[in-house]
Amino acid sequence: MAASEGTVLAFDFGLKRIGVAVGNTFLRQAKALSIIHAPTNDGKFAEISKLIQAWQPVLFVVGLPTHPDGAAHEMTQRCKRFANQIHGRYNIPATLVDERYSSAVLTAQRGEYIDDDSAALILQQYFDETP
Repeated sequence: MAASEGTVLAFDFGLKRIGVAVGNTFLRQAKALSIIHAPTNDGKFAEISKLIQAWQPVLFVVGLPTHPDGAAHEMTQRCKRFANQIHGRYNIPATLVDERYSSAVLTAQRGEYIDDDSAALILQQYFDETP
């Protein structure tokens, strides 16, 4: 999906935390931004609303986890639902990016997995794969 020019927010969706990264379509470089720790959906969407107000994105990118063979699992559907929810709430296009190896890459690089860095990796993958 080609986006309008501007800011892109990416999300590494999780049940406890949501990693967020930011980039723009001109520089095409992703940067870790924040981790949303809100315990309720209302709290999570309140934090997302603040980020949207601050950054004015033209596109959302959401990581889509699958098993290594590409088969869906429980989080696959939850991430699709999250992408649909943010698109519906904010009327900003949302696209899904395969994230099946993002946590493994980060763990191998640094020995740890951090949600906002994972979101940045997902966003960078989007930039690298989109003309």
